[in-house]
Amino acid sequence: MRVNGELKDLAAVVDETDAVEPVSIESPEGLSILRHSTAHVLAQAVQRLKPQTNLGIGPPITDGFYYDFGTDQPFTPEDLKAIEKEMQRIIREGQRFVRRVVSDDEARAELAHEPFKLELIGLKAGPSTSSGTAGVEGASAEVGAGELTIYDNVDPRTGETVWKDLCRGPHVPSTRVIGNGWALQRIAGAYWRGSEKNPQLQRIYGTAWPTKDELRAYQQRLEEAAKRDHRRLGKELDLFSFPDEIGSGLSVWHPKGGVVRMEMEQHARRRHVEAGYTYVYTPHIAKEDLFLQSNHLVTYREGMFPPIVMDEERDEAGAIVKEGKDYYLKPMNCPMHILIYKERARSYRDLPMRLAENGTVYRNELSGALHGLTRVRGFTQDDSHLFVTPEQLETETSRVLEFVISMLRDFGLDDFELELSMRDDEKAKWIGTDEFWEYSTDALRNVAVASGLKLTEVPGEAAFYGPKIDLKTRDAIGRVWQLSTVQVDPNLPERFELEYTGNDGEKHRPIMIHRALFGSIERFFAILLEHYAGAFPVWLSPVQVVGIPVAEEYADYLGGVLEQLKAVGVRAELDDSADRMQKKIRTHTTQKVPLMLIAGEQDRAAGTVSFRFRDGSQENGVPVEDAIRRILATISAHALVDSAEDLA
Repeated sequence: MRVNGELKDLAAVVDETDAVEPVSIESPEGLSILRHSTAHVLAQAVQRLKPQTNLGIGPPITDGFYYDFGTDQPFTPEDLKAIEKEMQRIIREGQRFVRRVVSDDEARAELAHEPFKLELIGLKAGPSTSSGTAGVEGASAEVGAGELTIYDNVDPRTGETVWKDLCRGPHVPSTRVIGNGWALQRIAGAYWRGSEKNPQLQRIYGTAWPTKDELRAYQQRLEEAAKRDHRRLGKELDLFSFPDEIGSGLSVWHPKGGVVRMEMEQHARRRHVEAGYTYVYTPHIAKEDLFLQSNHLVTYREGMFPPIVMDEERDEAGAIVKEGKDYYLKPMNCPMHILIYKERARSYRDLPMRLAENGTVYRNELSGALHGLTRVRGFTQDDSHLFVTPEQLETETSRVLEFVISMLRDFGLDDFELELSMRDDEKAKWIGTDEFWEYSTDALRNVAVASGLKLTEVPGEAAFYGPKIDLKTRDAIGRVWQLSTVQVDPNLPERFELEYTGNDGEKHRPIMIHRALFGSIERFFAILLEHYAGAFPVWLSPVQVVGIPVAEEYADYLGGVLEQLKAVGVRAELDDSADRMQKKIRTHTTQKVPLMLIAGEQDRAAGTVSFRFRDGSQENGVPVEDAIRRILATISAHALVDSAEDLA
């Protein structure tokens, strides 16, 4: 239940004056509680089977949970089967989850044999509380603001505590509530506190749902997602790769993948120019001073690559006569865009100023966090930074959001929702005046409401300097992806002392809007690849049309048709290999080519071609001129063509 806005166990004592709301197991909060409770059962089962195992953390995550363990021997698939059986026993036992408040000393005494738990207690109790546990992935499920608590698992028959864990809670009343809608999924390695300097733990992932049917539905979604995995499709369709010789998290784009990326970038560029953006270009590397002034080297140092020492000079004897400077690969483009703004004096007549760049940035991601194109070390952001007056903030933000949604619809995404991240009442966390926070948050809220999209407001999730809107989209199999962000920032203009002259003749500080539409081109490409399962719309397809002659003697005729298509910009190829026609059709269907043109004697005599589509349907006897017109219309319309009915 939720008591006065705070989640609590059903066993908590409430007063008549308390505002109490039920939390159903199907709600987002209910699912998190179910999954975290299941993680506790997992940890208990592991320690029943392997008593020497140390406990790490076990938070709920999207669609499931995990628990980290310190153990000398890695878990095996056979271990997972045994752990699942033990979990089933614990669930059937109906153990009660009982919350108990403890002091730091009591917690240390009870968990003296758990070194990772002791470290979390120390982080909470020490002087670095505000940054300590916040930096430990998933630690908020264990220790956070307020009192320290342990949850006892109590045998309902004997009243004996059979297991315990450091935890904030809340939990379901008993293990029996967990039911049978759960499953363990996989084993992975994970560094304690997310740092390669710390011990490597064993992580077990699982999922939990209110019913067995919901579990099965989720597993079917996973199976479909596996078929659409962009890493697998990237290899099968020859789109991109990650050569070991280059390094982890650094991709190369093959010719076919390069075509798709080029189309994405060129379409976005055209749309940006039409919307009043100006493209700029900035270096990949800059001196330390820039990132100190922007504060990236203070707040984001661990995410940046180590420095490169440049400009050092030595004499003939090797002695340093000029000290070198530290240069860093840029993690973000915004400091350089700020320098462009600052290059000369600005007037209110220059604003809004809209700068755009496809700028490659570099992040020092942990190797365990890398994942295909969605989490890499080098990627290109379609970055835009807008400099506006306070009076322009709402209008310009509205334009940005409309532009973002329109652009994403061009790529075939049309299911959106918004999340407004705001400050909360803990004033020490935020900078800026109350007046700024009020008018900037109201501006973003007004824009979000006017869009007509579903809006969720999230207090406490704003950046320390300003509110933001995140746009989320749902793909073809129902997965939600966060894409575009619109972030209001008065902080960097202040740090760099940006100014413009107002119509009153006085100097004023502009507001900066950070806006990434795709987020990163690599990640957006991966999302599209999975959304379409590799079968891109015709306008994005690496090869748009393949010509397949029924026999060798018709290759020249069909080749002439393809030359007409190439002349008007269509990506067309002739398959005049020695393979049989049916094998050619299978090959190009597997390669997701949207349109195949087939020609035999009847087509050559009549000046026609036959269309073959991805779903196996066919349309015969189409005059060549009509076929070219329809192909061009389909490309222009950004249409997805899988069957004869889809062709313009």
